[in-house]
Amino acid sequence: MFGLLNINKPAGMTSHDVVGKVRRIVKQKQVGHAGTLDPMATGVLLVCVGQATRLIEYLTHASKTYCATIRFGITTNTLDAEGEITSQQDATALTEAQLRAVLPCFIGQLDQVPPIFSAIKQGGQPLYKQARAGKSVEVAPRPITIHGLTWRDWQWPDLTLEVTCSAGTYIRSLARDLGEAVGVGAHLAALTRTVSGQWSLAESVSLAQLGSEVEWQKYLHPIHEMLAHLPSVYLSNAEAMLVRYGQQIHLDPLIKESHNLVCTYTLAGDFLAILTLADPAQNLWQPKKVMPY
Repeated sequence: MFGLLNINKPAGMTSHDVVGKVRRIVKQKQVGHAGTLDPMATGVLLVCVGQATRLIEYLTHASKTYCATIRFGITTNTLDAEGEITSQQDATALTEAQLRAVLPCFIGQLDQVPPIFSAIKQGGQPLYKQARAGKSVEVAPRPITIHGLTWRDWQWPDLTLEVTCSAGTYIRSLARDLGEAVGVGAHLAALTRTVSGQWSLAESVSLAQLGSEVEWQKYLHPIHEMLAHLPSVYLSNAEAMLVRYGQQIHLDPLIKESHNLVCTYTLAGDFLAILTLADPAQNLWQPKKVMPY
């Protein structure tokens, strides 16, 4: 059995904890997730099972949408509610008008400094390990894109926003930066991922629900749904044989590639491989990920 599970991650579990739980439910070792969620966060966590784990990289770059609650007046070392308080400022004078005025500054292409308590590796070691060891950590800004910030609620001192952003965006860092912009500091009080690529929270399944079902497979999405954001083409038997042996093939020049990638299927409808455009002039495609069956 292989495919994708759209899991509604509960609060208090790491993404790795969720993978472990799914392994026990599906009774397979080959399980992995796409797009980490912090323990505090809830919502859409894409978990791949079996051979589908080889395709995780094609899920991680999709845009995400979050419902984020930002609390002003308090900063923490982790930038969220689970960290130690590092400062407190009087935020009683903060107004809705002030917040609405600064939000446009955080839409578009930005350079964002990730949290020091993150899994980003520096010198071969995750930053959070260095931070927990009390080492001085300097993090370089990274380019991100925030496509939209939609106002949801303002109940002092908490602002709730819907954030649509590129992969690699840290909502904890956004909370920090908004707090600095209005001069009182802030941290992320709550976070739910509502959308990851084409997958939404409304269509997700809880771990409890997954574990209670005898036929959990009914929640498993096949590979063609996983990769629906990529163009696809059906190959002849001769073309499929070449791809299985790692040989380049010519495809119809009218095929519109996405990120120079295309999914290929056999005439029977079985997923075969992902190809990458090797020679645009000749429309020559190279197998990149071939299913071993």
